[in-house]
Amino acid sequence: MAVNFNAILEEFKRTNWKDPGTWHAFPKLVVLLAILIAIPVGGYVAHNSSQVEDLERLRNEESSLKDQYLQKKKQAINLDLHRQQLREIDTQFGALLRQLPNRSQMDALLVDINQAGLGRGLQFELFRPAPSEITREFYAERPISVRVTGSYHDMGAFASDVGQLPRIVTLNDVKINTAAGSQLSMDVTARTFRYLDDDELAAQRKSAKKGPAKK
Repeated sequence: MAVNFNAILEEFKRTNWKDPGTWHAFPKLVVLLAILIAIPVGGYVAHNSSQVEDLERLRNEESSLKDQYLQKKKQAINLDLHRQQLREIDTQFGALLRQLPNRSQMDALLVDINQAGLGRGLQFELFRPAPSEITREFYAERPISVRVTGSYHDMGAFASDVGQLPRIVTLNDVKINTAAGSQLSMDVTARTFRYLDDDELAAQRKSAKKGPAKK
């Protein structure tokens, strides 16, 4: 059966698309087929659109989980190295802490500073420890006002000897002036440090929890 395409084309041209009641059989059939095709296609597209969004979201989650896995894997690989570094830090901290005297050793340290000056032939005109200590996080600091007279060479040797003491002592605010004859006078603040014992640390934590006193 031959199909007259010209007749069909003419029928489409004459069709008033705004008035479905006047449509001939073939235009109605085309519209019906279009509707039948559009409905499942539209449903398929709508259904797959949400699936595409879910797929994209899952891909992003997969990428994020991979990054987290690689990061944690790297941390696990370096865990032994971090533990070793922590042990080394603890060892170094312990060595530094041992250079701080405790409360009972402070008097001996003051004597060592005095002997370091006398051993270099310096004359002490002033050796006055501060009446109270300055408390820090885990140690206490005590300034000592010192004035000595002697030669420049002897003062340098005294500073070197203090730096080589087994305990930590620093010399601060050094001022050197001329004295009688060829002698020099040196004013300096020596700072000694000691670590706080367990009772002092406990009292410090308790005070920190209470907060500053109200005025």
